[in-house]
Amino acid sequence: MFPPGRYGRRRASRRRRPWLVAVLVALAVLAGLVVTVRLYTLYGDPTYDPKVITYTEATEDGILIDFAVRVPPGGAATCLVRARSRDGAEVGRDEVTVRAAAGERQIRTTHRLPTERQAFLGEVTRCRPAD
Repeated sequence: MFPPGRYGRRRASRRRRPWLVAVLVALAVLAGLVVTVRLYTLYGDPTYDPKVITYTEATEDGILIDFAVRVPPGGAATCLVRARSRDGAEVGRDEVTVRAAAGERQIRTTHRLPTERQAFLGEVTRCRPAD
């Protein structure tokens, strides 16, 4: 034992509260789920889902991009297409608006994208509802 009064007053041991830790963890998980759902509703709309089928005819001044977009029946989408060179630099960009026929859910289209120099690949970065 330490001599009394020499090293200050000893603290009384605190009771541990494991339920408090469990409640805090549950609140943190719940907050994470709320944020996830909110961000998904803002940015994760799977209704407008683009897929590149092929990109061909890459020349010094353009590339041919064939892609499909899933839209609501009879809807329209505006898609951002771009081309990249072999070093990863963006060499062409364009917005393409496509419209579905009545009852159609998948739109397939081909777009000739002009480029500043030789393109290596073509991609569709995102699609959104057409204005």
